[in-house]
Amino acid sequence: MAVKIDKPTCIGCGACVDVCPVQALSMVDDKAVVDEATCIDCGACISACPVSAISE
Repeated sequence: MAVKIDKPTCIGCGACVDVCPVQALSMVDDKAVVDEATCIDCGACISACPVSAISE
């Protein structure tokens, strides 16, 4: 299972992309997007998000 991103809350800072150990996150139209096939659900992005836009 992959993390979920609340797009209206995401501010597009890219902090989650920088900390993802498997490069499962990317930025599309200034919002974070998760590649569900790559995500290992480690939670690194959850704690890195300054606006709590990512959840399990």
